[in-house]
Amino acid sequence: MAISPSAPGDPDRDARKRLRAVLLQYQRPSTGRALWQLFNTIVPYVLLWYLMYYVKEISLWLALPLAMLAGALLVRVFIFFHDCGHGSFFKSHWANALAGFVAGILTFTPYYHWRWQHGIHHGTSGHLDKRGVGDVWTMTVQEYLESSRWKRFSYQFVRNPFVLFVIAPLYVFLFRQRFASSDASPRERHSVWWMNFALLCVAVLMSWLFGFGSYLLLQAVVLTVAGASGIWLFYIQHQFEDAYWERDKDWDYTAAALQGSSYYKLPRILQWFSGNIGFHHIHHLSPQIPNYNLQRCHEADTIFQQVKPITVFASLKSLRLRLWDEAARKLVGYRRMRQVRKEQRRKRRL
Repeated sequence: MAISPSAPGDPDRDARKRLRAVLLQYQRPSTGRALWQLFNTIVPYVLLWYLMYYVKEISLWLALPLAMLAGALLVRVFIFFHDCGHGSFFKSHWANALAGFVAGILTFTPYYHWRWQHGIHHGTSGHLDKRGVGDVWTMTVQEYLESSRWKRFSYQFVRNPFVLFVIAPLYVFLFRQRFASSDASPRERHSVWWMNFALLCVAVLMSWLFGFGSYLLLQAVVLTVAGASGIWLFYIQHQFEDAYWERDKDWDYTAAALQGSSYYKLPRILQWFSGNIGFHHIHHLSPQIPNYNLQRCHEADTIFQQVKPITVFASLKSLRLRLWDEAARKLVGYRRMRQVRKEQRRKRRL
């Protein structure tokens, strides 16, 4: 569905007004619903670590399935952290900041630093001239063809599924998040330092309780499952064949949200674990809508339901997509790049 910039009196302008009216209805945070989500997620997460503590005495291998389940719950915790960053989880700024800090300890992510960078992502999603912050590295076909051999190798390495969904999450959450960006403000830098101190305290305590080796293994499993799942969700939300990418003069926020952010239709249990973030087109239209209102907003107006859903099976096809083809206006695989290269060589010979 395309909604483009419009002049007064145009049908598209009326559609946008209707969108804003619907979105406003679901931007009201609910303290009760937020607390219930924290309770039904954080309590089971803590209980799983409690069970791991006792089960590891029998066999560390028996604790690994519990760690994997804890990793799945951590994805949901990250969605709460994410909502806090948008100021949508609770009504109170300080409640969001406190819950965000605690969730940040569990997800190894500094609250204010991440919030700042994620805000940049929302303001530049689908913008070809403003790539590079909070997104998956995406090159156009022409950029790839004009790149050096080393840059093409680096791109292929980073976009390799094992690197993207296993190595990259561990790198990001364990190492990259420990350092502030060079252009971060003092508050964002301090959030990184305080988070590092809090994580050091937690690591010392957990190592004393579990033993260093056992804690390291179990925490690595938790973060691997959570990180791989989280990066996969983020990938599918913006890396699909008919996604939206435009240059500066043609880029439009509403179109980028509805066309460049997917509706990932998940089975009910996976929707719960992922905190409804599959309704990503709604989230990008209005980040102020908390996760517990996303589905209701999606069902409130037929304009949202015109967004074609991506099923779990269909999402697997996105793994072959690598480059944005500006001519075809879609994400393509390396085969398309080779076709373009052959066409360009043929034209040079003529």
